[in-house]
Amino acid sequence: MPNPSPVTPDAPAHIHTPLLTQQWLDLAFIHWAVEPDVVAGLLPRGTVPDTHDGVTYVGLVAFRMHRVGWLRLPGVPYLGTFPETNVRLYSVDAHGRRGVVFRSMDASRLIPVVMGRVGFRLPYLWSRMAVRAVGDTVTYTSSRRWPGPRGASSRITVRTGERIEEPTELEHFLTARWGMHNAFFGGPEPVAFLPNHHPRWPLYRAELVTCEEDLITAAGLPAPSTAPVSVLYSPGVPVRLGRPARPAGIPTP
Repeated sequence: MPNPSPVTPDAPAHIHTPLLTQQWLDLAFIHWAVEPDVVAGLLPRGTVPDTHDGVTYVGLVAFRMHRVGWLRLPGVPYLGTFPETNVRLYSVDAHGRRGVVFRSMDASRLIPVVMGRVGFRLPYLWSRMAVRAVGDTVTYTSSRRWPGPRGASSRITVRTGERIEEPTELEHFLTARWGMHNAFFGGPEPVAFLPNHHPRWPLYRAELVTCEEDLITAAGLPAPSTAPVSVLYSPGVPVRLGRPARPAGIPTP
């Protein structure tokens, strides 16, 4: 078992030359606690579930991706701007780097979906999607188009509450994730780690008004049987993504 690095609300290292820049806006973070054994087999080789007080989490995160740009070039206004909804798990590698593993990434622009699947080997899926804000509520909808399962969908509405001045240890654990684990390069090598950097999250308490979804089961996970343990909202942050670092793995048979 690796010795994980500390959970820090601020990024541990600056990314001087980003591979990608983007903004993540109007985020809803919805999380359910699960036993590590439930998700261990769904993580890439070379990682194990990251835990807090003995349990790990399944996250459903809906947001607006805004102006994705390559290197230091300006962000693209149309192709680089779209709604996205992710199902994610929490991982740690042999170097103690805490990250997330995406089980599905629904997005509404076909070209970025194809680029993400082919160029980064990420589980992007093309869906009809919308994000609508009315007063203090935000509604996120999606319906999958390609490659499937067709019709997998979600309708999430959150009502934002008060600003969180000092997040709890769990809230930091769920949101302050400074990279992703993924098999970017293919082949037998262990998973690689792609770092990110952004300002500290501005977080708000949130009420889950509606959550009708089957994205979690479509991602190969059990359907939640209880209410989520955490519902948060953030207006968003600007983000810089670095280059994948390899190897990152824990030796496995």
